[in-house]
Amino acid sequence: QVQLQESGPGLVKPSQTLSLTCTVSGDSITTNYVYWTWIRQPPGKGLEWMGAIANSGYTYYSPSLESRTSISKDTSKNQFTLQLRSVTPEDTAVYYCARIFATSTFIDFPSWGQGTQVTVSS
Repeated sequence: QVQLQESGPGLVKPSQTLSLTCTVSGDSITTNYVYWTWIRQPPGKGLEWMGAIANSGYTYYSPSLESRTSISKDTSKNQFTLQLRSVTPEDTAVYYCARIFATSTFIDFPSWGQGTQVTVSS
């Protein structure tokens, strides 16, 4: 029943900031043990975990992207966002938002958005 929908521009110029929003239905972004997550898949490559934000607001980032990445949430809108700064063509990918329920003893199968293509090009 949980549904996630990515939104944002599909084309970003190099050196600019990629900004995406994930709108959540069927669950609250304040739910305990839930990690609101961004994952991407560049063309011809595998899935890459980018980062997540917990209900507490604590953020987690991939070490390779941490310096350029910010994840935030807006509880009033039940949304969470991704900002990726200083993008290059290597950041071209399909970007997904996802919901992951995880405790110390259990990790659920994620709920995914449909994904959105973002192309970095001048």
